Order: sequence, then C-alpha cells, then structure tokens
Amino acid sequence: MSEPNPGEPSAEDPRLLDALGQTALVIVGLLTSIAAEHDLSLTQARVLGILRDRRLRMTDLADYLGLERSTLSGLIDRAAGRGLVERSRSAEDGRSIEVALTDVGQQFASRAERDIAAALAPFTARLSPSERTSLTTLLERMLATGASDA
Repeated sequence: MSEPNPGEPSAEDPRLLDALGQTALVIVGLLTSIAAEHDLSLTQARVLGILRDRRLRMTDLADYLGLERSTLSGLIDRAAGRGLVERSRSAEDGRSIEVALTDVGQQFASRAERDIAAALAPFTARLSPSERTSLTTLLERMLATGASDA
C-alpha cells in the first residue's frame, strides 16, 4: 500500500473535508450577512478587510482578490464615492496607483471587524483557550501552505 501524498485528500479524511467545507459555508454566510448590513457586497468587504492594515497597488489588490483590474476599478470607484478609500500615485513608481482606507474607511472596517468577531464568538466560545490556540496554529499552517503552493 502506497503512502498518501500529504497535499492530497485521502479516503480516510472525509470528516475533515466535510468539516472544512461546512466551516467555509458558515463563515462566508456570516461575512455576507454582515457585509449586507453595512450595505457592502462580500467582495467590497474583503477589500476593506485587506486594506485595513496596508496600502496596496491596484494591480496587487486585483491579483490578491483574483479579480480583473477593470472589475476592481469599479469596486474602488464605489468605495471612494462613499469616502471609504482613496487612490494615490505610488511614491516608489509614479505610474502605479495605490489604494488605502480613509479615516472613515478605517472606522468602517473596525466596526465590521467587531461585528464579525461577535458573529463568530458563539462558535469559538465552544472551544477552550488551548483549543482556540491550537486551531489558530493549525489554520495558520494550512493557510501558509496554501499560499506557498498557489
């Protein structure tokens, strides 16, 4: 019997695959609902979440989100119209446009982050502090592996 490839699911872990799938659906549902409460689409909320602690070139943000640059431009136009983000020329490369949250956008993102934490609290409260730490470590490892393999 051959050893399974660590990167491929095996027949022995259908519970894991099911649990990950269900978790993703629950979290996406919560995020979609919270975004809608703030009159945002899930993608717009993702943009605010990504920009909450950084300034990015438009091309990098589009790549990060997996969007066409023209689609991202529309999203950024709408967010800028609401005063949530601002565009500016890159200090490093004057041809590049960077986008960042405004003060209003930062406050908005902080409020949404609190709402997300409150929505997830009933799920994470079921875990002991050491289980939450372990889960965090495992998820970070999974995400790091996914990022390096992508």
